[in-house]
Amino acid sequence: MPSSPISPAAEDPAVANPAAADPAAAPLHLAVALDGAGWHPAAWREPRARPTELLTARYWSDLVAEAEHGLLDFVTIEDSLSLQSSQPFQGPDDRTDQVRGRLDAVLIAARIAPLSRRIGLVPTAIATHTEPFHLSKAIATLDYVSGGRAGIRVQISGRPDENAHFGRRDFPPLPTDEAGFAAPEFQQAITERFDEASDYVEVLRRLWDSWEDDAEIRDTATGRFVDRKKLHYIDFQGEYFSVKGPSITPRPPQGQPLVTALGHMSVPYRLIARATDVGYVTPRDAAHAREITAEIRAEQAAAGRAGETLHVFGDLVVFLDDDAAAAEGRKARLDQLAGAELRGDARIFTGTAAQLADLLLELQQAGLTGFRLRPGALPDDLEQITRRLVPELQRRGAFRLGYEADTLRGLLGLPRPENRYATPAAETAPVAETAAAAVGAAAAAV
Repeated sequence: MPSSPISPAAEDPAVANPAAADPAAAPLHLAVALDGAGWHPAAWREPRARPTELLTARYWSDLVAEAEHGLLDFVTIEDSLSLQSSQPFQGPDDRTDQVRGRLDAVLIAARIAPLSRRIGLVPTAIATHTEPFHLSKAIATLDYVSGGRAGIRVQISGRPDENAHFGRRDFPPLPTDEAGFAAPEFQQAITERFDEASDYVEVLRRLWDSWEDDAEIRDTATGRFVDRKKLHYIDFQGEYFSVKGPSITPRPPQGQPLVTALGHMSVPYRLIARATDVGYVTPRDAAHAREITAEIRAEQAAAGRAGETLHVFGDLVVFLDDDAAAAEGRKARLDQLAGAELRGDARIFTGTAAQLADLLLELQQAGLTGFRLRPGALPDDLEQITRRLVPELQRRGAFRLGYEADTLRGLLGLPRPENRYATPAAETAPVAETAAAAVGAAAAAV
């Protein structure tokens, strides 16, 4: 990444001995959401932006390297089934002064994985129009390529232009006002899409478990490569999917790669509580954060997951500078270039790294366990996160001084799950006659 006047976190002498740190503060988890030139539509016009490189591997590898330099837990990579738009709920626009076009997020992550070592890679995938079998093997492959650092951000789709790419079904147009969103017919449509996403995640998880951990023998002396008794049909039958299995990819290194989702209201909160490892939410303030986390925790308990670790991350768009007025001025200049003030689903923060640290710790007290920060402009705001915010949190004892684990689940304190289909050795004999058929089904799917 181009040089910057900001000093790296690892070179800050105050970080090595955070004597003033508050030992009572639980360490935060931090992720960044990467999207094009940044989350502001005019970010590509910033002096240090790299608009000619947005579709290159070097651009994305530089961003992830910077995030890893800052010891962040993971990066998410945005994706969609339609072009970016200034009116995202209505479909494409005719603007030519903003970034349009993107690379496939899963393929970006696969390209970057061998170039990184410890940071997690969480691409976005659209559950509404894709098949879970295909995505399960793609993310399992990413987990192998990265050595256990893969995850997925599951997203739904409802835009008419995206439906038209596939021609299999129609959804009602998205509403344009609050009353439309509250209408019963819209709430029913949203509920159905998130129910489908929940089934989608369940199929992913079953396919990842369809090979037991020791299914591959690889014994050249006996000529046995696989134990046929340790591949399993998943036999999923639901309203939206019917999937036989098994997967064609052996169980991923993490057992279950990280599953994440973004939610703004009760219906997606239920998906987060029932099916994910990390949920992203968009609180307005600490009181709102308490309300959201209380609702998600109640849904988590109702789903029988009260004893499991479920992270709830707050999403914020950030514009950072060493001087708060400079950060505000930079955003105002970008707003002027874009022709409108930046607005979105998440709170927008402008200020210094120290001020942002104050806010994050306040929101942590409201029940959030981490944050996914959306840099307003790249690379400037990413570097402010890694080279200013991280050292500030380290001085306060609120962020790691080094990576503590080699896998993404390990970084987040999540155990490697047991395989739901694994059986004691004494119980494997009765399934021998079906195992050969399972292997044949897997081979046929290649």
